[in-house]
Amino acid sequence: MRTSLHRRRFLGLLGAAAGLGAAGVLSAPVASAAPAAAWRSVAEDVRKQTRWAWRDYVAKAFGHDQIKPVSGGFEEFFVPDHPVGLTIVEALDTLWLLELDAELEQGLAWVRGHSRFDIDAPFQVFETNIRMLGGLLSAYHCTGEARMLELAADLGERLLPAFTKSPSGVPYRFVNLATGAVSEPATNLAETGTYITEFGSLSKWTGDRRFYDAAKRAFQVTFDNRSPLDLLPYAVHAETGEWLNTTATVGPPADSYYEYLWDGWRLFGDHDLKAWYETLVAGILNHQSEVVGGHLWFAQVDAFTGAVVNRRQSELGSFFAGLLAEGGDVVEGRRYHDSWNVVQDRYGVLPEGIEYPTLAATSKGNQLRPEFADSAFNLWLVTRDELYRQRAKKHYDEMKRTSKVRYGYTILDDVTTSPPVRGDFCPGYWWSEQLKYYYLIFGDAKRFDYRDHYLSTEANLLKGARR
Repeated sequence: MRTSLHRRRFLGLLGAAAGLGAAGVLSAPVASAAPAAAWRSVAEDVRKQTRWAWRDYVAKAFGHDQIKPVSGGFEEFFVPDHPVGLTIVEALDTLWLLELDAELEQGLAWVRGHSRFDIDAPFQVFETNIRMLGGLLSAYHCTGEARMLELAADLGERLLPAFTKSPSGVPYRFVNLATGAVSEPATNLAETGTYITEFGSLSKWTGDRRFYDAAKRAFQVTFDNRSPLDLLPYAVHAETGEWLNTTATVGPPADSYYEYLWDGWRLFGDHDLKAWYETLVAGILNHQSEVVGGHLWFAQVDAFTGAVVNRRQSELGSFFAGLLAEGGDVVEGRRYHDSWNVVQDRYGVLPEGIEYPTLAATSKGNQLRPEFADSAFNLWLVTRDELYRQRAKKHYDEMKRTSKVRYGYTILDDVTTSPPVRGDFCPGYWWSEQLKYYYLIFGDAKRFDYRDHYLSTEANLLKGARR
């Protein structure tokens, strides 16, 4: 994977009109989910590209974690020389939603025959949770295949020591899947608060509350230690629960912490999580929002004084536009997406990082990121404004123009050159996220409940599969 943290995005649907009930968020206008013929043709193209890229993955890298689509090679993500089929697990529910059933069966057969987690090596708990555990759980939800849940339960059990061995309940960053040995207590918000939906779904489907309780306890430790401004620094020590810095950010390595507070409320009706989300987002809007050149941004600030630390913004933070809209702050969500759309208009493909007063790229690559499309999808669900389909279409077209290579789609090392400089790597999350967001926003997916669903930060479908 990329070495930077994988933010990610929750995508619980705000159901339309009266369907929002307990969530207490702004109702989405009632509108038909059926797209115009032009959008349907774009969705079909997404399906075509997915099938083509999958066939090359099968031919060149099947079973390996990630393909190198320029050279036709492969690489592993968690442990060198020890593949766990990451791309396959990430792709399963996408293949199911896109009705690519022959390709889906190829993936399921590999998982049935090869997935084992008694691996004597440290695994990053956060990435293993959102990608492997979430992928298995979504495969179970979509297909009903019991083996997927059995594997998920086994993996969840192996991740649990990261929580139970911590004196504070805040999880360590790494756990050995075979021995349960934990390591790296210096951690961050995203890697301590992005578990409630996967662990909660596992608790729900197995009847074992330990997973949900562990994830919620980790949340409470950090929330209870918030600053007087209702802000959270992003670095924390797992063993003590104490902050290791003072900087608050909505981007990495904090991002998905905020998503999963909202997600836990939407998916499980946990009123504590809703209250914690509302408290922290109010703090962010009060102390981090800044309008520069007519555009809304979120500065990195000192959590205790509110002083601006810097005005850099990670592309990963663009997820926050959709989350704001889902949580009821629709005006702010729209404005923040407008800001990122200015960046898309300037560069075509969003750079990894910018300095927002000038929009200068501070990190010039692009790791096939899905966050802008993620927010476009959520904003479209909430508002039914075709503007967000149009923005997602440009995002898709630019990806095809710049990243399509001989054996699939690759990251870019520099988006500021013409043509952009290409790398040689396709992250596993591309299969779970971008392809799915594109298909769902452009198409009328028959297997997807547009009015009542939940997609995780990794876009794993944990509610709303129409079997």
